[in-house]
Amino acid sequence: MAKKENKTNAMRILDSNKIAYRIKTYECDEFVDGIHVADLNGDPYDQSFKTLVTVGKTGAYYVFVIPIDKEIDFKKAAKIVGEKSLEMIHVKDINAVTGYIRGGCTPLGMKKLYPTIIQEDAKKFDEIIISGGKLGMQILINPFDLAKVINGKFADVIL
Repeated sequence: MAKKENKTNAMRILDSNKIAYRIKTYECDEFVDGIHVADLNGDPYDQSFKTLVTVGKTGAYYVFVIPIDKEIDFKKAAKIVGEKSLEMIHVKDINAVTGYIRGGCTPLGMKKLYPTIIQEDAKKFDEIIISGGKLGMQILINPFDLAKVINGKFADVIL
């Protein structure tokens, strides 16, 4: 009997929305950062995206999906989501806010559908690489399909 694939919540959401994607797994004892994972897998940095969760001055949460080797421009990002300022949530709060752990956080299937901005550079790729919802798993997905399923918008939010 074939081994049943262990689907994450992110994959189940894509399946239920009939969104095409591929998965890639890798060995991960301890998460370092996205650059380490890309190096491990031989993936290009500009096609590999990390998921950042921020909180605005109003207390609202916002998700940003940006290339792993880039930094968020908090001023640009705040302006785009209509906040006076934004800051990263504390690592200890990631699970409570998103349902995921550091290194396994993906914009798909968070506890709530937070406003999500995808760095506009993603539009130039047929597929981008994002976390699959747990350590050691990635999802390769068309950025427009990702935006559709999470109600994401594209904008320039990096330094």
